[in-house]
Amino acid sequence: MKVAVVGATGLVGTKMLQVLEERQFPVEELIPVASERSVGKDVAFRGRQWKVVSFTDAIAAKPNLALFSAGGGTSLELAPKFAEAGITVIDNSSAWRMDPTKKLVVPEINAHLLTKEDRIIANPNCSTIQMVVVLNPLHQRYRIRRVVVSTYQSVTGTGKKAVDQLMGERRKAVAGSGEPYPMAYAYPIDLNVIPQIDVFLDNGYTKEEMKMTNETKKIIGDDGIRVTATTVRIPVMGGHSESVNIEFEEEFDLSEVRGILSGAPGVVLVDDPSHQRYPMPMDAHERDETFVGRIRRDESQPRTLNLWIVSDNLRKGAATNAVQIAEYLAAQGML
Repeated sequence: MKVAVVGATGLVGTKMLQVLEERQFPVEELIPVASERSVGKDVAFRGRQWKVVSFTDAIAAKPNLALFSAGGGTSLELAPKFAEAGITVIDNSSAWRMDPTKKLVVPEINAHLLTKEDRIIANPNCSTIQMVVVLNPLHQRYRIRRVVVSTYQSVTGTGKKAVDQLMGERRKAVAGSGEPYPMAYAYPIDLNVIPQIDVFLDNGYTKEEMKMTNETKKIIGDDGIRVTATTVRIPVMGGHSESVNIEFEEEFDLSEVRGILSGAPGVVLVDDPSHQRYPMPMDAHERDETFVGRIRRDESQPRTLNLWIVSDNLRKGAATNAVQIAEYLAAQGML
């Protein structure tokens, strides 16, 4: 099994290498791929160093699989070239997610839709993935009418530059001065929250908010679900958190809801208010599961549920979900 990781030197690409190694995906030959300025650098994987190669050399090497995490522009340009060479692409950018000819996959929900003919497979947005892993089993039982979600998203979702900004601001706050640091955001992020993720659209929502709206419908396979989102960046590393309000068509029982979620694939129930137990990013960090708690009835209207969802956005929200897709393809003999 030859596996290319495109964007291997970035935050998500590095995490993909880690997850491939941890989950013992059967990589016989690794092909790390990055931009020209990184070609020739070494990447560590399974106890040895692998040279970063160019996109052209990666295609020529004919890997079975290419995990892409190099941005939407790169994916739009290069994923079709990999696919034309017979290479299966799992793409982590937004480039192909809403393309009607491409599958948008969360393995716990819709991996069964994949076929050997799917050469470009889209990995959903990080905040969408963790939400739909929880929503889908509830939708199967009670049918969801409407979802109102507010997110509290880690700076790691922006990338290394944002992490450097946060830590630079923190050092400056402690020491009173420090080394210059980059500004990934228009405003300080330490001791602050920024109610904007991605660019604003004509309807007043951000691109991130509309990703959650549109991707949720496509993954669950129900255009009738109404979703409205507010996405917020907070000075946290370790994972994204979400406050989710769900209106169902059918009445629900709270004990049954907890039972459904405790048995749902990829979900861990952490819901014990009497002992102050609920999911937090520090608990989700470096974990592949999605954690849910603060489960309670919305007392302002019928058939409506409140809950709190947390997951490591670099793992389940990106790298792990992509590797899980690859695992499904391998198990089905599609690679």
